[in-house]
Amino acid sequence: MPTKNHTPDKPDIAQLGHPILRKRAKIVENIQSNECQSLILDMMQKVEKANGVGIAAPQVYESLRIFIMCSKPNARYPDAPVMPITAIINPEIIDASSEMEKGWEGCLSVPSMRGFVPRHETITVRYYDQAGECYQTTFSGFIARIFQHELDHLDGLTFVDRLDSTQDLISESEWYAQFAPTQS
Repeated sequence: MPTKNHTPDKPDIAQLGHPILRKRAKIVENIQSNECQSLILDMMQKVEKANGVGIAAPQVYESLRIFIMCSKPNARYPDAPVMPITAIINPEIIDASSEMEKGWEGCLSVPSMRGFVPRHETITVRYYDQAGECYQTTFSGFIARIFQHELDHLDGLTFVDRLDSTQDLISESEWYAQFAPTQS
């Protein structure tokens, strides 16, 4: 019988049901530490390899308040704006619009599923980057959606927790069949 810690096929990215995805992540105390910088580089490589637009530290089994944003067009998000890959450390939302917008989201930790998730259209945020610089900025649209999605991971939530109804959950294959833009 396998022990509790025995995971012969542990995926690179924590999957829905893994306890780390339900924990509130810890504040990063030393952004410049070798461990933190190494984790950031590892996360950047993993999100690129997975062709994602974001990944949070709990998804790579680290309970720290770090996520990566890297919006770019792909098959799931063909209209996504291009942004440089960016480490977001100790993030917080300091203001959010009352306007909510529903949009389709997927998650590297919830493969093969998509949800029609309500998010604030515009948010004002504060965070530190990989060099330890503090930023306060406003995001809207898809970039705001990524930020909110990844911040949820740091608070022990997934997009499934944000659905208005289970009717807003769909398999990815059905999403492609029903909603994906056709490629010309």
